[in-house]
Amino acid sequence: MDNLIQVTDICKVYNPGENEVRALDHVSLSIDKGEYVAIIGQSGSGKSTLMNMLGCLDVPSSGTYILNGTDVSSLSDDELSDIRNQEIGFIFQGFNLIPSFTAIENVELPLLYRGVSKSKRHELAIQALDKVGLGARMTHKPSEMSGGQQQRVAIARAIAQAPPVILADEPTGNLDSASSKEIIEILKKLHAEGRTVILITHDNEIAAQAKRVIRIKDGKVERDYINEDK
Repeated sequence: MDNLIQVTDICKVYNPGENEVRALDHVSLSIDKGEYVAIIGQSGSGKSTLMNMLGCLDVPSSGTYILNGTDVSSLSDDELSDIRNQEIGFIFQGFNLIPSFTAIENVELPLLYRGVSKSKRHELAIQALDKVGLGARMTHKPSEMSGGQQQRVAIARAIAQAPPVILADEPTGNLDSASSKEIIEILKKLHAEGRTVILITHDNEIAAQAKRVIRIKDGKVERDYINEDK
């Protein structure tokens, strides 16, 4: 497999000095193209900080992060924004949909920022919504949808332009068990199609759905193993 993510000896330190907090403490890991990885840890373990690093929402205090051949460890905010737009599809716990926009308008919005033409945006958005089973709900606004449907719109938005990495941060955190199961099945299907899926969770059952599990504790990788029954 081709290496997609290479994190080497990264640290994230807040309040350097006497009262410093090491949110990440010399973390190294690699993720290949096409992997389905769950990063699991309890609150305060460092998993959210690691997610921010992997998603180019923040940069490490030290160490290097190579994403798809680019060293993103020391890029400017604008450069990080460009990388996020091109390389990463985000799925958040809170959906982050624009209430006044329809489903298809929400999916089209990131494509607008990426400079995709109007007709192509529309085509890609329709395909993405069809893929998550919302072809009949394209003109509905978030308030007219269930939580599970809103999260499916968020997934459609994340996958519309086929970014190399799908980064899902607690994607089932606000959902009931039936909707959670639907979302996990969609992520599995995306992985089966060849997408690289990184799932951030505190839930052992959710993590157990992934092929590989990386357990974070006290800012360090405590365990990194393959789920043999997946």
